[in-house]
Amino acid sequence: MSASPTIILDHEQVRRKLERIAHQLHEEHFAEKSIVMVGVAKRGAKLAERLAGKLTGIADLKVELLTITLDKDDPHTAPVQLSAALDRLDGQVVVLVDDVLMSGRTLMHAAAYLVGARPKRLTTVVLVDRRHRTFPIRADIVGLTLSTNLQEHISVELGKRDRVQLS
Repeated sequence: MSASPTIILDHEQVRRKLERIAHQLHEEHFAEKSIVMVGVAKRGAKLAERLAGKLTGIADLKVELLTITLDKDDPHTAPVQLSAALDRLDGQVVVLVDDVLMSGRTLMHAAAYLVGARPKRLTTVVLVDRRHRTFPIRADIVGLTLSTNLQEHISVELGKRDRVQLS
């Protein structure tokens, strides 16, 4: 019988983490007039949408939202899809957002695809960093860093009752 999940972040804590991340993004990109925020489907895209709302609330900054879709388990099997033409990112400041960073495979493949557009700058953001890297990538901005074992599972639930759970 498995133990019930442990809530690591509740709704209010998720809200505060996203608020802090938005302020960090503003500090890093204060001189920019616009940025393109790319969320990894599905939960990363929801986080990007919420971050964009918080960022435009604290900064005079135009934020364009895009979604990137790839097979998280085996990114080589299906083509990466961006919700706009890749060349739309040429010369732009791009912020890549995902919910959980563990091995780095998803973030690495998404970043490699986006770099093909020759952005001005690419910043990576995750809500939770589990620190189990098998790929050489890190998040520039992290909401929470957790030391877990590989058997534990992190679940990010976004909605009216946001929460991050460990099971």
